[in-house]
Amino acid sequence: MKRTDGILNSQLSRVIAETGHTDLLVVTDAGLPIPSNVERVDLSIIPNIPRLLDVLKAVLREVVVEGIFLSEEVKIISPHMHEEILSLFPSDIQVTYMPHVEFKRKTQAVRAAIRSGEFTPYANVILQAGVAY
Repeated sequence: MKRTDGILNSQLSRVIAETGHTDLLVVTDAGLPIPSNVERVDLSIIPNIPRLLDVLKAVLREVVVEGIFLSEEVKIISPHMHEEILSLFPSDIQVTYMPHVEFKRKTQAVRAAIRSGEFTPYANVILQAGVAY
């Protein structure tokens, strides 16, 4: 058994270990369509378990992030979730907003999709990996 307080899910641990500078990972709600060419790490169990914020916090303990992408709609439809997501990043993080249709197109280029059980609309974030040095 791993001796860490880090991620225990073997697939997610491997995906993170294989992620390099500028690679994209998307942490999704339960409903975001995941392109068939993208590796799916499905952590969802039942509605809202696990929550997106819990999954995102775990991923951020192990991934250096230099930028994030969010749907414009999250600001209007789910403002509390929007603020919660932003609160997990330093204030100088590069945040790019785009229409949800464009966001879904951008998921075609992600390395992997990490699916939570979140049932909050537009609760999705694309992470652009940074470098630790």
